[in-house]
Amino acid sequence: MSVPVFDGHNDTLLNLYMNHEASAEHFFQEVKGGHIDYSRAQKAGLRAGFFAVFPPPYASLSVPNPEDYLTKEGYDVPLPEKVDSEACKRVTDHMIDLLYRVEASSKQKVQVVTNFKSLRETFEHNQLAAVLHFEGAEAIDPDLSNLEDYYQKGLRSLGLVWSRPNAFAQGVPYRYPSTGDIGPGLTKAGKALVKKCNELGIMLDTSHLNEKGYWDVVSVSDDPIVATHSNAYALCPISRNLTDEQLNAIRASKGVVGVTYSVNMLRSDGKMNRDTPLQEIVRHIRYIADLIGVEHVALGSDFDGTTLPNELKDVTGVPKVVDVLREEGFTDEEVHKIASQNWLRVLKETWK
Repeated sequence: MSVPVFDGHNDTLLNLYMNHEASAEHFFQEVKGGHIDYSRAQKAGLRAGFFAVFPPPYASLSVPNPEDYLTKEGYDVPLPEKVDSEACKRVTDHMIDLLYRVEASSKQKVQVVTNFKSLRETFEHNQLAAVLHFEGAEAIDPDLSNLEDYYQKGLRSLGLVWSRPNAFAQGVPYRYPSTGDIGPGLTKAGKALVKKCNELGIMLDTSHLNEKGYWDVVSVSDDPIVATHSNAYALCPISRNLTDEQLNAIRASKGVVGVTYSVNMLRSDGKMNRDTPLQEIVRHIRYIADLIGVEHVALGSDFDGTTLPNELKDVTGVPKVVDVLREEGFTDEEVHKIASQNWLRVLKETWK
């Protein structure tokens, strides 16, 4: 049985922007490389996803490899410095434009959705629903003067940080073994940003956020607590994963965590090893479901932004994950909740 999928995080816009001359048409060509294009998304049953706009971590736009920073126990990647906000705004605007050019080139196969009614209709009609997401708030002015402008452009999901500091909060460095208790909490501007996002109906994403900042979001936000692409710290003690206490806060808020397929966030040894079985993904899903309930766990791949298990390969491997869920004893109702319904519920509760 085919299962429709709502994926919690991808960096496909970044892949198009960086590697394919920001070509919207490229998304509709079945080509080698990358993890998502339209044809492969259709084969996989991908009906919706958070399409991330990711401002540059460095001038080169490269992301550091943990294996370049090995320690006796694991690795410790230095936290990047703040980046230039004007440069981030330019990249952000270009990538928003790219998403809408994908929509325009799609012959109504792709729709950028900004309310729950259109999301539900697009999802049910086998179109691909794209939610505009910012991975890091660097393009937003500290006084929030341009936040409503981005809302009008379609912003409906916001990650406060990537793994670096900005005017609002601080992300965690890639550190193994380590908790996310690294650095200060939200700034005054960060707390104001959380409240304004609640007011507008922009979903807040706590992935990449350090632990003090996470608990500030919990205390300030009135909406469900969400981590779009994070896993269980109890199974993989890396700074990016969530402790049981953080997961319990997600349950208490009626939120959701999207389990990422990033191998170093799945494996108990934290290694960047592609020979990682798909059972590791389901191991995290099972742990979170048992701890806080199956209503609070979903899929959050990080396609086009991370190192995947060889067996998964790209988005066409998602049905294999669904098969493993069934093999591991999840019922058909539970599989549908994990694959899509939990994301739909949270957005219905969050979007105004």
